[in-house]
Amino acid sequence: MNPEALGVGRTVEIDTTGGPGFGFEHFKDLDFLKDHEVVLTFDDGPWPENTPGVLKALADQCTTGIFFIIGKHATYYPEILKQVYNAGHTVGTHTWSHAALTNKKLTDDQRKEEIELGISAVKWALGGNSPAPFFRFPALQHPPEMVTYLGSRNIGIFSCDLDSFDFKARNAQAVIDVTFKKLDKLGKGIILMHDFHKHTAEALPELLRRLKAGGYKVVAMRAKAPVQSLPNYDEQLGKVAKLPTVSQRPVSSVVTTVSE
Repeated sequence: MNPEALGVGRTVEIDTTGGPGFGFEHFKDLDFLKDHEVVLTFDDGPWPENTPGVLKALADQCTTGIFFIIGKHATYYPEILKQVYNAGHTVGTHTWSHAALTNKKLTDDQRKEEIELGISAVKWALGGNSPAPFFRFPALQHPPEMVTYLGSRNIGIFSCDLDSFDFKARNAQAVIDVTFKKLDKLGKGIILMHDFHKHTAEALPELLRRLKAGGYKVVAMRAKAPVQSLPNYDEQLGKVAKLPTVSQRPVSSVVTTVSE
């Protein structure tokens, strides 16, 4: 390990029974971070080039994050999502299609479907490995009924302490400047970024170096147990997403020697 690297200062295990909430923008009860501790979180992946760029920056600094995955994106780029998982990062979910769950036109069943199909899609993309029971609402919009529902599913809900606003940034430097302006004021926190965005991937090497220089420590959040996907949504996923399927037939029924 690189002795100059940021590394991981502390690993915590989260029992998500009842759906605890994290991040002071919405949830004030669980203040578990010490001064100068941060949690790195990335939304909206997996995405070509940008997600691998974020993974490289984290690997170079021997550190880790939580990736909140959009189900549809997972079905587009399962190999990239497997890279996230195999690198030891925590994989959570961020709905099936990034629909705003506060949209009044959606029924409760449609909201639940967004949550559950997202979980089933990520599990499918990970080859049957279930993600963590960690969920972040799109745009941090929390309809009360769905907060209750996630509690009944024992899924932890993530808001944030500070938003990098990387989706508004014109360049990598803007991501760094906004993040540190807020972090210097708060002194710690769950940082919201997007591995979907090019400027975030470009900003991350310098952002991580500045965390190290500023004496910040990264906290890894791990789930006590994976989320259990629901079989009816696992089944529905195949119909909704037109997923590629790999035949399980024996070689003898697939390959026939016609001349030798």
